[in-house]
Amino acid sequence: MKFYQAEIQLKPFTRGFHLITEDILKSIPEIKTVHTGILQVFIKHTSASLTINENADSTVRSDFESHINEMVPENAPYYVHNYEGPDDMPAHIKASLMGSSVQIPITNGKPNLGIWQGIYLCEHRNHASGRKLVLTAFGL
Repeated sequence: MKFYQAEIQLKPFTRGFHLITEDILKSIPEIKTVHTGILQVFIKHTSASLTINENADSTVRSDFESHINEMVPENAPYYVHNYEGPDDMPAHIKASLMGSSVQIPITNGKPNLGIWQGIYLCEHRNHASGRKLVLTAFGL
């Protein structure tokens, strides 16, 4: 079994949902040596998240942002954790709902995603720095 790991820092992104599949694949070229395995992507933050979804139509990402903001609004009167700004507590909730990692099968040295699937960075803060990811590929 082979194991490869890389830690990367993404450029800062605006609030919203962003395709980062190519950034990830460029950062762990060893994936090409894995015939059958798994790629795990983990985000080291509590106010941003990861998910896999539509990679072709950018309106899907816009709709995600609109919908999650309706589900988890800013300035809810019951938020106590608000000293980092009105977007902070909602960002923590959104990150927990979306998740901190994704796993993708590796087949013949490539991520075995569906034709319309891509990996999203879900940036939930208004002014975030570059997010750190840990990429782990393993398999035969």
